[in-house]
Amino acid sequence: MADLAIRALGSREEAEACARMMAGTEPWITLRRDYEACLRVMLDETRERYVAYRGDRLAGFLVLNLRGALVGYIQTVCAAPEFRGTGVGNALVAFAEERVFREFRNVFMCVSDFNHGARRLYERLGYRLVGELTDYIVAGRSELLLRKTVGPLAPDLRPDHS
Repeated sequence: MADLAIRALGSREEAEACARMMAGTEPWITLRRDYEACLRVMLDETRERYVAYRGDRLAGFLVLNLRGALVGYIQTVCAAPEFRGTGVGNALVAFAEERVFREFRNVFMCVSDFNHGARRLYERLGYRLVGELTDYIVAGRSELLLRKTVGPLAPDLRPDHS
């Protein structure tokens, strides 16, 4: 997507615009993430936060967590409703993968069990289901843990028998 520019989040105003977008769309509506909760995510400086623009229009954003047990975790991918189905989500995930794979061997993400379109996208991009977190965010819903890998964390320790 030559006409899509992805860069680091630049201002509180951008964070607020992203939080409004997130709070007003699925899956965050079903997950009961209000504007304030979404804004906390966007202002969390322990995360890498990126925005995508097509021209002067905010087309989407991305939040990465590069700390913790699931290092290389795509916490949030969001394409603006008017840009869904146009390749913005693909571009944001590709950007995230390039960033994560520079330092780590795995990319993780969760997708809500009811978010069928996103799950199809992620599976097309090579993500595989590795677990299910039932009743994790809201009762009666699961978060599906997905992983894309370029290999194990540890080097091959098997003895060479050649």
